Amino acid sequence: MKKLFLFMQLCLCAGIPVFAQQWGNYTLVATQSGTTTLLLDTNGTTVKTWTHGAAARTGYSCYLEPGGTLVRTVINSSNSFTGGPITGKVQKVNYAGNLLWDFTYSTANYCTHHDICVMPNGNVLLIAYERKTAAEVAQAGCSSFSGEMWPDKIVEVQPTGLTTGNIVWEWHAWDHLVQETDPNAANYQSSVLNHPELLDINYQASKDWLHVNGVDYNPMLDQIVISSHNTSEIYVIDHSTTTAEAASHTGGNSGKGGDFLYRFGNPEAYGATVAATIDVCHDAHWIPEDCPRGGMLAYYNNYGISNNASCGDIIQQPYLGNYQYQVTPGSVLSPNTYTKRIASAGFNSNMGSFQQLPNGNHLISIATAGIIKEFDSTGTLLWTKTMNGATPKVWRYSSCYVDSAAPPIPVVTQSGNTLSSSAATTYQWYKNGDLIAGATSQTYSPASSGNFVVRTTNTAGCVHQYSPTFKFTSATGLGTVTRSLTTAVYPNPATQTVRVNYKSLGSNVTISVLDAMGKIIMQKQNIEIIDLTGLPRGLYLVKLSNGETAELHKLLLQ
Repeated sequence: MKKLFLFMQLCLCAGIPVFAQQWGNYTLVATQSGTTTLLLDTNGTTVKTWTHGAAARTGYSCYLEPGGTLVRTVINSSNSFTGGPITGKVQKVNYAGNLLWDFTYSTANYCTHHDICVMPNGNVLLIAYERKTAAEVAQAGCSSFSGEMWPDKIVEVQPTGLTTGNIVWEWHAWDHLVQETDPNAANYQSSVLNHPELLDINYQASKDWLHVNGVDYNPMLDQIVISSHNTSEIYVIDHSTTTAEAASHTGGNSGKGGDFLYRFGNPEAYGATVAATIDVCHDAHWIPEDCPRGGMLAYYNNYGISNNASCGDIIQQPYLGNYQYQVTPGSVLSPNTYTKRIASAGFNSNMGSFQQLPNGNHLISIATAGIIKEFDSTGTLLWTKTMNGATPKVWRYSSCYVDSAAPPIPVVTQSGNTLSSSAATTYQWYKNGDLIAGATSQTYSPASSGNFVVRTTNTAGCVHQYSPTFKFTSATGLGTVTRSLTTAVYPNPATQTVRVNYKSLGSNVTISVLDAMGKIIMQKQNIEIIDLTGLPRGLYLVKLSNGETAELHKLLLQ
């Protein structure tokens, strides 16, 4: 969560009472377009300075990785896109000030801007504009605006060298459009209100249409939340998809591809005639799981109280479990108002951040004024600091977090029907995004198939780490398993390829290849030929499932 693995030490709040006192040791702050990043103690005194120089000015946001590595957005000097806050570059700098990674994502057709999110595996999520021509805008059924448009995309970058990185995942807002004015366009629907999972291309369309300004990642759910300045909404999307699935409307843990799993803030944006709850928002994120109201969604609401008073809001989103949210097409999505509000005792029309602390306090940046404030849970002001410049994103850390390296990313393995984590200090298991009560051992034996994540801590206990999702299928408990004379996997034994006859199960069948321990090693949809080239010889299982029933076939690979 925001950025969850980066500061889960905030959430180790067991035994810490909610008193009117400050929390944490250091506040990380960098003024926009500034040449330094600072760590301030609770008195507001600078205890650490990173110096970047005029050629690497801060673009918008910065965060710390465990051990004190700074991850920051940078204003690239040769961007084709203009406006604020354009960045174009992201850097990692260690505590000693050595540059570890200097990656540019800026061309004539796309450019990063605003926020970033560092993921548990060290990859970084970027927000980027992508250029669409006037012809492409018209073809998308846009009748309320003509001209070039810059919709947003989310890009996951894997650092590979000092200046290089692999794009390992992408999501494009442009792939999830809807409109009800042009029946000749491919994205036409008779009612926008009946499709809240899509973006209405004709809602307040402009060149900088969405102006996405915040991004966060939830490692238990494998979901992303983003905030849009111009639509006054926050959106949740599925990260478990492939890039191809993210461009579609199916696939991933949710089964919905890259469509919105949930949205909140402005019903008018999806065709309803209900007043907005958000009036310009920034910094959408999940509250860390062990903090007060952990798991809820939070954001900075610029005009939330009035035209001259901003606030931080928290909502209890209608999460149903199993990666799903309560969304009823044709209706206004719940809730109808915020769950908790902290007035910032100030105002800014642009930018702003809102962080939840483990003792119930809240850290707010009144960004354009450069004012940082810490409030207790009742809204009483405990601490304030004014910087010489705008402070778009401000974050609080403990000294333990800054001084302690992250534990290794947990590796989950399967033996029979038991899952095991690599060694760590503590463990917590999750199934399908939900915490499993009492599952705090190094091993866990699931009672049924599902997606599992384990959370571990370092020896100091102040840094959490999360494993990638492990898809578990029980070799003996596959749910409703039937056998039919009308399905077949052949030849058997096989050498390289096998054919699958699955038509009796319907037109939408998942074909899974499992090893002898029941671990999924390959999964495809609706294919008749499986290529097993490269797999070791031995016994495998082929599972055919249509979502209601499943068939299990043994297969010997020679």
